[in-house]
Amino acid sequence: MQPLAWSVFMSTIGLGTVITMSSHHWLLAWMGLEINTMALIPLLASSHHPRAIEAASKYFLTQAAAAALILFSSINNAWVTGEWDIMSTSHPLSITLITIALSIKLGLAPFHFWLPEVLQGTTLSTGLILTTWQKLAPICLLLMLSQKIFSPLILALATLSIIIGGWGGINQTHIRKIMAYSSIAHLGWMVTMSTISPLLTLLNLFIYIISTTLMFVTFNTLSSTNILTASLSWTKSPITTLSISIGLLSLGGLPPLSGFFPKLLILQELTKQNLLILAFIISVSTLLSLFFYVRLLYSLTLTIHPNLPSSTIWWRPKKSLNSTIVSTMLILTSLLLPIVPTMINI
Repeated sequence: MQPLAWSVFMSTIGLGTVITMSSHHWLLAWMGLEINTMALIPLLASSHHPRAIEAASKYFLTQAAAAALILFSSINNAWVTGEWDIMSTSHPLSITLITIALSIKLGLAPFHFWLPEVLQGTTLSTGLILTTWQKLAPICLLLMLSQKIFSPLILALATLSIIIGGWGGINQTHIRKIMAYSSIAHLGWMVTMSTISPLLTLLNLFIYIISTTLMFVTFNTLSSTNILTASLSWTKSPITTLSISIGLLSLGGLPPLSGFFPKLLILQELTKQNLLILAFIISVSTLLSLFFYVRLLYSLTLTIHPNLPSSTIWWRPKKSLNSTIVSTMLILTSLLLPIVPTMINI
């Protein structure tokens, strides 16, 4: 894709997100979501491959269905209450339909089927946008409605997402599908706190974006799309392989990395709310996600493809902006834990 077209589409994606996050009217929020969706579709189909066209079609149909639900529920709420303001949404049917629509846009289970397939058909760069930036606007709307959403419904969706996100990624060998199921599981952790503590949702989202950006940028630098090619990455750049290892452990929530603290705070908050069974279920389900993280980590670091001594070192990847991004995200992924209490107090 030409740089000018790329910049136009990226600017439009940013514009749609800003419109949704800054609006108080349902029509403006819906308009921002639609702008965001229509700008991402050309990026999904930019590789001109049948799988990419299929991914763009699936993404369009899914997002169009979610946008139709949002429009219908907002019109129904305006018909009953006479209010278009997002914070004034009070009709139970409208709130339930909006919750389902936002769950579809986020990829929460059981509306998650489109996310692995779409992510598998796109490039790693577009997959990074799909799993990070595209979550901002729906989560913002979800947090704006957090005090009015039916809590058992959102907790059921979150718990199911954590279980399916861990269970679905176990047998995957493609990195993009592994990251898709990782996104589903992490979104379950975020949505769990949306009605209890929105601050923890934002903290978890922030650290998830950092770790996911590190993973996608490093895999894009190494041109690795499956476990087999990733297992040979140590010959390209050992430091980059170390970055992937730290990112995987942070996504798994192991101490003392940055991904550990949000999960600890969420479990502590659930315990304070006397939701002990829910805390037990999601903590045990996280072990499923940790399994495929450790399996990918094993392929990266503990398995060395047999090579002759003269062929073990490949040409290093060219230096580019990716090295700056990787180093920054690596520092934030591994060393953010000590300042997290300060961030919470602020």
